Amino acid sequence: MPARDSRVPRRLTGAPSCGQRPTELPHRSFPIREAVCDAAVVHEPAAEPAPIRFKGYTLNPFQVEAARAIETGKNVLLAAPTGSGKTLVAEYAIEHAVRAGRRAIYTSPIKALSNQKFRDFKQDGLRVGLMTGDLTLDPDAPLVIMTTEIFRNAVFEDPQRFRDTDFAIFDEVHFVDDVERGTVWEESLIFAPEHVRFVGLSATIANLHEFGRWIREVRTQELAVIEHTRRPVPLSHRLFHQDAGVFQLEQRARAVSFHERAVAREGRHGGRAGRRERERSRWGDKRERAQGRRIAYGPRPYVLLLDELQHRQLLPLLYFCFSRKECEIKAERSMGRRLLDRADRARVEALFADICARFELQPDQDPGLRGILGRAIAGVGFHHAGMLPIHKEVVERLFTSGLLRMLFTTETFALGINMPARTVVFDLLRKFDGVQMDYMRARDYLQMAGRAGRQGLDKSGLVISILEDEDLTAAPLSRYHSGKVEPITSRFNLSYSTILNLYDRLGSKGLLAAYDRSFAAFQSQTGTPATRAKKKAAAHAALSLRMQVLRDAGYLDDQGLLPRGKLAQRINGYEIQVAELLFGGALEGMDLHALAGTFTALIHEDRRRADPHGHRRPLGPGMKAVTDAVRRFIAIETLHGVSQPIKEPDWGIAAAIDSWSRGGSVEDLERLAHSDAGDVVRTLRMAIQMMRQVRISVGGKTQLGARLEEAIVAVNRDVVDAKRQFELG
Repeated sequence: MPARDSRVPRRLTGAPSCGQRPTELPHRSFPIREAVCDAAVVHEPAAEPAPIRFKGYTLNPFQVEAARAIETGKNVLLAAPTGSGKTLVAEYAIEHAVRAGRRAIYTSPIKALSNQKFRDFKQDGLRVGLMTGDLTLDPDAPLVIMTTEIFRNAVFEDPQRFRDTDFAIFDEVHFVDDVERGTVWEESLIFAPEHVRFVGLSATIANLHEFGRWIREVRTQELAVIEHTRRPVPLSHRLFHQDAGVFQLEQRARAVSFHERAVAREGRHGGRAGRRERERSRWGDKRERAQGRRIAYGPRPYVLLLDELQHRQLLPLLYFCFSRKECEIKAERSMGRRLLDRADRARVEALFADICARFELQPDQDPGLRGILGRAIAGVGFHHAGMLPIHKEVVERLFTSGLLRMLFTTETFALGINMPARTVVFDLLRKFDGVQMDYMRARDYLQMAGRAGRQGLDKSGLVISILEDEDLTAAPLSRYHSGKVEPITSRFNLSYSTILNLYDRLGSKGLLAAYDRSFAAFQSQTGTPATRAKKKAAAHAALSLRMQVLRDAGYLDDQGLLPRGKLAQRINGYEIQVAELLFGGALEGMDLHALAGTFTALIHEDRRRADPHGHRRPLGPGMKAVTDAVRRFIAIETLHGVSQPIKEPDWGIAAAIDSWSRGGSVEDLERLAHSDAGDVVRTLRMAIQMMRQVRISVGGKTQLGARLEEAIVAVNRDVVDAKRQFELG
């Protein structure tokens, strides 16, 4: 254990034992040790169905209720906390289907979770398939794991594929509330074949019964709505502020008082000079911040907190930041801690060598891998979406081994993947919501907080939120700690591809009727008849407007889909852009390098650049032809007043893609893209998916089909090759 830093204030060091009292706050308001042993437990009604044994477990009451519903032919909507056994319910449905000679589908919101579930179910000896877009393995297996988008697409493309499917399991079904992707969940529930039964799983849904009533309306089978609230490892929520130390929500007013006294004592708000000195003492000046260097004039608040958590042996911890750069900075600054002994460091080196051998990695040629090893030997790591997928895989395996004691990560780490820690720390409670910085939703907070507490190891999980000055009074702390989340709302917004598919199957009247089955229409039933009629008319008008755009652009007419529309119908994602390029002749004569750059430009969005279209320099002839072809459709949308037109190509990483398609290195890819390598690889994988779809649509034996195959082979190598990484792992 490292020596205690003499700079740590007494309010932090003053609570090492139950008998001591800190200088400023009473002991009960600084209860880090208490937080992991005295958390409150929610008691539920005692009524218990008859016990059921399954896979060596005695099912608890909510699992029994779900199992009975499955046996009697019902749909199931289950809300239960992380780690409480929802997956066992899914496994029960799968086994029930397989025993009957039927099939089951398991859907998840992200590819990483799909891959994890594939490996988990394979260990049970079951024949399992996988469909994520990146790869397809044994799609005719009795159990197929897929992303929700793949499921929705299959429902439209080939409903007969599900003729022998008994169950579709929707993990993280609350994603129906996701702004960008929520409509996919709704469309899946509405349009899947009637005989398919659903098992919807979620950690928590505030309006669970409202959501259930809607499902009862759109599905033919009865529905069992089951809610379980007790966590197997309860959470203890605490707050931390540099002036008040660690305290409970009930001591918020006293913490504000301590802060105000500290400000008055130190004169930190005594005019402009005082504010400047305070800011400088915490974070350094603006020039230093711009250079990514925060110069300390004393220990930062988070450092003091980490000191205390380490001292009290409350590790491993997940430290959530809402900035990739902050993850990296804080991890690097934590490498001086003595978190591992000599034996553990040797274990890290051995495991790292094992992982590299498995994935055929060469750390001596990869600075990123060497950085991961250097941090891991110190017991520290970081994880975010900007990392190369293989680097994230290495970090995840090191963390699950228990050898990383502090992992600094963004919120993507919390989604579904089973990697709990003893303690969770929030660096901030505010994040960028796409428009401005705002306090996160309670659902997001609980999703991340739910990683605290390891079942079988911890009596409770500790969650600590670091508060800035304004958070003491402004942050919605009661909402976070109560466990009450926001109701889910419909994000129903039919894509052009969905409209084309439904128009082809149902005609214009059937398409309008499809909206009437949506969760959006269901939720709009509240209010006066006039209000409901107004909402329905507005939704129908929006759909009719998009159909008129498709008419004017040559995708459909009164008789059905035209050739443009039939092509776009077969493409999932950026379908209009692809159709415009093909029918506008913009792809004619392109070599494989130009094709790779074009399909990447359709997808790419630079998260750091203000200019969304990448027009930093004049476009070349090929780029201009592609952009002009897409703008033809945008012009029609603008004429009709469409509020969210389709995306223009973004050529910001064109040079990087050209280099990569000609055999360039990963280092060249990252340098030329001026973006995180993980973002570029993810974009390339999506571009490969799109090129495969187009190659199938135009025919592999055509000249364009052959060039597309060449482009796919050229870019789908090394770190981009998702199938190879998966098979090695």
